Amino acid sequence: MPEVVITDVPERERFEAHLDGVLAGFAEYMRGPSLVVYPHTVVHREYEGKGVGSALARAVLDDARARGLKVLPTCPFIAAWMLRTPGYAELAYQARSTVSD
Repeated sequence: MPEVVITDVPERERFEAHLDGVLAGFAEYMRGPSLVVYPHTVVHREYEGKGVGSALARAVLDDARARGLKVLPTCPFIAAWMLRTPGYAELAYQARSTVSD
């Protein structure tokens, strides 16, 4: 099976996954100074079941970790992948209110 190659494309605010030089999918992001939001992930139908989604999830979350960012995964795929893969749930953003009565 060919290797999935993941590339950050900041001008498009997304990571792209390529198989054999062909765009197989992408994960969009909105990156701030302390938080990154992953709103949408796409794997093209002909590449489903070939590990593209998992490769994207691992790459985007590893990137967030390397940058010291918390992750708000509004994309259901990224959110589910984070929860079921050991070592990634701790990246999740937790809203912490400082309001007191």
